[in-house]
Amino acid sequence: MSNHLREEGKFKYLEVGEGTPIIVLHGLMGGLSNFDGVTEFFPAKGYQILIPELPIYTMPILKTNVKKFAEYVAQFIDHKGFENVILLGNSLGGHIGLLCTKLYPKKVKALVITGSSGLYESAMGESYPKRGDRDYIQKKAENVFYDPKVATKEIVDEVYASVNDRNKLIRTLSIAKSAIRHNMSKDLPKMNTPTCIIWGKQDNVTPPEVAEEFHELLPDSDLFWIDKCGHAAMMEHPDEFNDLLYAWLQERGF
Repeated sequence: MSNHLREEGKFKYLEVGEGTPIIVLHGLMGGLSNFDGVTEFFPAKGYQILIPELPIYTMPILKTNVKKFAEYVAQFIDHKGFENVILLGNSLGGHIGLLCTKLYPKKVKALVITGSSGLYESAMGESYPKRGDRDYIQKKAENVFYDPKVATKEIVDEVYASVNDRNKLIRTLSIAKSAIRHNMSKDLPKMNTPTCIIWGKQDNVTPPEVAEEFHELLPDSDLFWIDKCGHAAMMEHPDEFNDLLYAWLQERGF
């Protein structure tokens, strides 16, 4: 996947298809490949999928926070010359999408969140293993999914490498703290952007009640559940995720 990234100025991103732009925002431990299902499905339906590589480990440490990432996404939208876009975010990416929508409502016509942080304080801190041997990391990675087999050796190796990289660890903890500071419960009732919430019924990281609270607080939201599914619905059940999202986009006229 990384071989196909475009590089323009400070932006590195994947771009597939033509049509209505959907900008995909990955999570803290999530690579761009987590969205392979989305990338394969939507271009044939008249959507352009763009996945910017968020500067999680390259931003200066004092700027390593959710707000700066939201600003980065807004700059990317401007860089591409888009008027308004659909944002789709998982985990930390959902939180960045929410904050970007709050700060730049004219740039975002619809928002899609799945397993998003932004309301639930331990969503970031507890799910991120600070240290430990590989077996411990493997158990933590498996806990993210309903089916532990989804936590492949590649995923576990990537998390293990990140945890043992001091630079990445410091930035991760900085982001986790900023995610807690940027709790959005007071902002959501004022955000009228149409929002599609797709959630795993067995999400251990951001439990189902978090999705219900998002749905309750956001004025114009629809909530959809995927059963036998953990924190990354688009990875565990890509077909069901795509069908739900596509039906919602069609119903809403996006």
